[in-house]
Amino acid sequence: MYANAYLAQGTVLVDAGITPMSVEAHRESIKYIVLTHCHFDHIAYLGPLVSMTGAKVCIHAADADGLREDNLNLAMQFGSHSPGIIPDIILEDGNQLEGLEVIHTPGHTPGSICLYNKETRDLISGDTVFSDGAFGRYDFPGGSRETLSTSLDRVADLEVKGLYPGHGLPALDHGERHIKAAQALMRSGYA
Repeated sequence: MYANAYLAQGTVLVDAGITPMSVEAHRESIKYIVLTHCHFDHIAYLGPLVSMTGAKVCIHAADADGLREDNLNLAMQFGSHSPGIIPDIILEDGNQLEGLEVIHTPGHTPGSICLYNKETRDLISGDTVFSDGAFGRYDFPGGSRETLSTSLDRVADLEVKGLYPGHGLPALDHGERHIKAAQALMRSGYA
């Protein structure tokens, strides 16, 4: 729909802003749908995807209500409504899921997360940080520039080869360069 989605480890669908047809060939293997945050462009097709796959829905505790509340997920800005789904698994910082570490990166939303594969050094960053040195907006309800800056500092400490953002193209190599550029942009006072 509006955001990137990734099939990680063969069993984890990250974000649900894509149509079920996009992942239909993998419907038997998808066991989890992990949401990087609750904004509608990342959860729009959650209901149909859950129906097709039977996957467990996973989201950080601080964004869980956003699956049911239009004012938190911005659904009305897209002319739609919340999927109304209660998550199966509430994620917290440091949780491991299929070899992916949950890193709580609030700022874009209170419950934004990144998923890090330490073995491959890949980071699925949601709307925390994008390729080419950009970062997510913090002017939506629950967003915070200061908190996002702290989150950028946190992911800048990781060894990142591949950076897989919620929007735009992934950076398949030298992902840490893109993160450090976003960190520098934030520190420069860019608003």
